[in-house]
Amino acid sequence: MLIACSSSVNAQNVVDAAQSGSGSNNEPVSSGWLPSLVRDGAYDRVPHNMRVLGWQIPNERDILWKKRVWREIDTREKQNLAFRYPGDDQSGGGYFIEILLDAVKKGKIKAYSTFDDRFTTALTKEQIIEKLVGKPDTILQEDPITGETKQLIRRRDFDPDVVTLYRIKEDWMFDRNLGRMVVRIIGIAPLVDIKNEDGTTRASTPLLWIYYPEARPVLAQYEVFNPENDVHRMTWDDYLEGRYWSGRIIQVTNGTQESFSASGMSKLDALYESQRISEMLFNKEHDMWVY
Repeated sequence: MLIACSSSVNAQNVVDAAQSGSGSNNEPVSSGWLPSLVRDGAYDRVPHNMRVLGWQIPNERDILWKKRVWREIDTREKQNLAFRYPGDDQSGGGYFIEILLDAVKKGKIKAYSTFDDRFTTALTKEQIIEKLVGKPDTILQEDPITGETKQLIRRRDFDPDVVTLYRIKEDWMFDRNLGRMVVRIIGIAPLVDIKNEDGTTRASTPLLWIYYPEARPVLAQYEVFNPENDVHRMTWDDYLEGRYWSGRIIQVTNGTQESFSASGMSKLDALYESQRISEMLFNKEHDMWVY
């Protein structure tokens, strides 16, 4: 009798899992991704805590030192492959860029102009779609039966593989109340590769800017794939805040507001300058305590 009851309970659990899908806390962001209709695993998933830990906003009088820097994340590097993970039930079924764009299209977060890292000009939904896929193509096609020539409007699909770089705008501050350096991400911009006719990449340009504090609640609803342990996941907000990614400094507030490459530096000199600024930021906390 006890065995029968146990079997009944297990059967009901499977039915519940099938009815509720994968138990994911988010919506799929890719139209090509279909969540499993059954419990795809050997264990029952529990609801994950998808909450954002609020920032402690310091007062300007408590900031003894501050520096603003811009970084570039190359998703082709091994440490940054999470940005290009194609997705599963927990990650939302798409690249990081697809998660961002899905939230923008649904009005969950705002998108700002391409070169507007001060977030002064918000983009409309129509402007965003035009940036993603361009203007629709109009082609003439002859009807094989009637012989009439008709105009067909064809829209192109956005290819997430063209986004290989992300630009990060962040502030480094020494808070005397906390007695340590505090790092805050201010904005994120995906960069789209511009291709030559032979398929090689000529340059990369920002697609749009996202105000990161506004995007945190959305990013906390999607989990990042962990290649070392399938069951130990973190949210995108945890991943970015924990700085599990690797980025190279390309610009710093220095009076010119120019990136290293725009100021005439060679690629090698820009790399050396990036390393120098990184070491300065790393050592600044110790220097503030010493002096």
